Amino acid sequence: MSRTHRLKGKTAVVFGVASEESIAWAIAQELAAQGAQILLAYQFRYHSRIKDLAPKLPNLLDYRRCDVQNDKELDSFFHALKTPVDILVHSIAYAPATSFQKPLSQTSSEDFTTALQVSAHSLAKILGRALPHMPDGGSVMTMSFLGGQRAVVNYNVMGVAKAALEAYVRGLALELGPRKIRVNALSPGPIQTLAASGIPEFEYMLSRTRELAPLRETATQEDVAKCAAFLASEDARMITGQTILIDGGYSIVGYL
Repeated sequence: MSRTHRLKGKTAVVFGVASEESIAWAIAQELAAQGAQILLAYQFRYHSRIKDLAPKLPNLLDYRRCDVQNDKELDSFFHALKTPVDILVHSIAYAPATSFQKPLSQTSSEDFTTALQVSAHSLAKILGRALPHMPDGGSVMTMSFLGGQRAVVNYNVMGVAKAALEAYVRGLALELGPRKIRVNALSPGPIQTLAASGIPEFEYMLSRTRELAPLRETATQEDVAKCAAFLASEDARMITGQTILIDGGYSIVGYL
């Protein structure tokens, strides 16, 4: 089967599209290009953007609001789902702006709770509700960052949240492996997105990565999307519980 058709007959649910710059949007486009049907789940505050973006997507099943912090919305979203799910993409992360404006040691309990609930625990909440719709197994993907494994200046509590997210990936992979459900994280280097704009000195992070990465460039949304499509395919049937770094080799470098 050609690359352009290797996901034909598959259905993907993609959480996290917020704009054209979203990694989730690039993934949705690539999955659709390879033949998958796409259902977009979005937060209500992004409705006007999604309304304009969604018609551009081939193989679109539908786009529906779903706030992962609202259990009733999550229940309603999956209750209305009548199609078996083969691919689930979790591209959701958030920490209050205040958590980036003070040292990590000064993180408030409220900011910690919000960051961990939205960025990490939401994966378990979504997957728990998706399981009845995945009778034939499938591929689950989430988005991490090197700050979940190493200390990254200005990343603060989001690094803690990504560490928790990667722990969830390993635990869920172990739990769901017997059901032929694979769970992996994609960890690109810094990419200019709506979410990244809240990180102080993000432009410096980008330039420093380009300077030090062996490939001397940063990953793009499209680079991540192609890796996601591979993980969604049968070519990756024996890969689970992994955090896959897509960073031009930056993570292997031993100097800062």
